[in-house]
Amino acid sequence: MRFNITSGGGESSARTGVLQLTHGTVNTPVFMPVGTNGTVKALTVDNLKEIGFDLLLSNTYHLYLRPGEEVIEKAGGLHRFMNWDRNILTDSGGFQIFSLSALRKIKSEGAWFRSHVDGSKHFISPEKAVEIQAALGSDIQMQLDYCTSWGTPRKEAEKALAITNGWLTRAKNAWEQTVSRGVYKGDLFSIVQGNFFPDLRKESAQFCAASGTPGIAIGGLSVGEPSDVFFETLAHTVSFLPREKPRYVMGIGTPEYILNSIEQGIDMFDCVIHTREGRNGRVYTRNGPFALKKAENTLDFSPIDKECGCKVCREYSRAYMRHLFKTKEILCSILASYHNLYFINDLVKNSRAAIQEGRFLQFKKDFLYSFNNGVENEI
Repeated sequence: MRFNITSGGGESSARTGVLQLTHGTVNTPVFMPVGTNGTVKALTVDNLKEIGFDLLLSNTYHLYLRPGEEVIEKAGGLHRFMNWDRNILTDSGGFQIFSLSALRKIKSEGAWFRSHVDGSKHFISPEKAVEIQAALGSDIQMQLDYCTSWGTPRKEAEKALAITNGWLTRAKNAWEQTVSRGVYKGDLFSIVQGNFFPDLRKESAQFCAASGTPGIAIGGLSVGEPSDVFFETLAHTVSFLPREKPRYVMGIGTPEYILNSIEQGIDMFDCVIHTREGRNGRVYTRNGPFALKKAENTLDFSPIDKECGCKVCREYSRAYMRHLFKTKEILCSILASYHNLYFINDLVKNSRAAIQEGRFLQFKKDFLYSFNNGVENEI
């Protein structure tokens, strides 16, 4: 992997860059749609290409359980299995194991957990996580990490960080051995943890930087903490990361979080919120989000967003979209998900242009004012 910073500096830490990955070039900042089970819900790979995505995320935990990495490997890797010829980042499964709580047990050796599907018992070590992701053929794979929630006591956070650091060392060794065999060419990202303790965050960021992984992710955020704590912790963490490496904040997707993260010099982010809300009939506009089911849309034959260039806004009205939602037609999920992903990708694309032109802070201010105070905002 090669990463070149192409613009930035001056008024903020926002920057643009170019990632050269196995399956092509990715311009940053970049938003990655989430294809948990090897598919972005309700959309085809052609839809994703139309929108303009060159990198998506898939979930190691879910693909490990179903259909199993052996099936995907025999298919020629996840790219061929899902008919996607662009880049794929896979998470390690650490966050899913974290969210299982009562169904898992974590020690320095690795994580034991019970499947949410059938209750079967499984074990994943940092080496196993590398092995699974290599079988999937990930362009970027993540180390196995131990995530902790907002409010975790310091003693537990220290233990989790020690385990995460140990897992990084083992993951990097396993990844280097795998790559040296000459078949797998994907890159490994380390993950910063440390909960919300500033000194632990610093320790973790410095450990990740010293590890020499091609990129670094910032984990353990957006786990129940107030927004001001998120932004404060993010800014503190970034200050200890090397400028030349791509930085990835995991699991954020609202315009406020994305734009503030870009301002801090973050290059990559992902979230499921856009397709999830699309399936529930909530759509985004530059003047705020709104619910399709609202009665006021019954006779509104204007598009979701008059300023949006996506095919949904060109071809369908709010009245029709409300009708689809009220009658529970699958097409509503498809069209609303398409529009929401187009909207967030367009926001990131426009952010790149604003950075290149030296006007990002004004762009951010104007966009968030309209989004948070516009006429479409739900009461």
